[in-house]
Amino acid sequence: MKPSPHSHLKFKVCVSGAAETGHCPPDALEQAKTLGKEIVRHNAILLTGATTGFPFWAAMGAKEEGGISIGFSPASNEKKHIEDFKLPVDYMDMIVYTGFDYAGRNLFLTRAADGIIVGCGRMGTLNEFTIAFEDNKPIGILEGSGGSTDLIEQIVDKAYRGSGKVVYDKDPKILVEKVIELIRKDKMIEI
Repeated sequence: MKPSPHSHLKFKVCVSGAAETGHCPPDALEQAKTLGKEIVRHNAILLTGATTGFPFWAAMGAKEEGGISIGFSPASNEKKHIEDFKLPVDYMDMIVYTGFDYAGRNLFLTRAADGIIVGCGRMGTLNEFTIAFEDNKPIGILEGSGGSTDLIEQIVDKAYRGSGKVVYDKDPKILVEKVIELIRKDKMIEI
């Protein structure tokens, strides 16, 4: 692979996790923030579901590190995003209003990403994981982060579809490095 003359190109890494984090371990939100910071430190752009909780804290970390954060909203416009869905606009440089509710948003979000990192989650997080897995995307699982994330290794094993491009780690910094390495293997040009 030869270096690209397009130095403006960046990897797009999605952080997926629970919007409601009452079931997550006490350090889960700080881990999400670290993920956001590490994604930026690897010269990548953060993508999230433009929501609260785990993804929101990842966006906060990305912005604290001076990076770019893009949210994919289930709403069709800003008014519905804020008033109907009760979702934030803070810590995002841009919000894509998909208008496809949560399931449709999840599809757009994961398809737009070069890789996915999954932290403490619920059902929506599992939905994003399974879409990314079916699309053979590089996926990182933040071990020990709680919720539905604790089931993913068992789901992969019981699905009888192979292991996919899934890596696991308890350390957010190492996990981002592993996902970036998997993304590099999928690219046609070096970024």
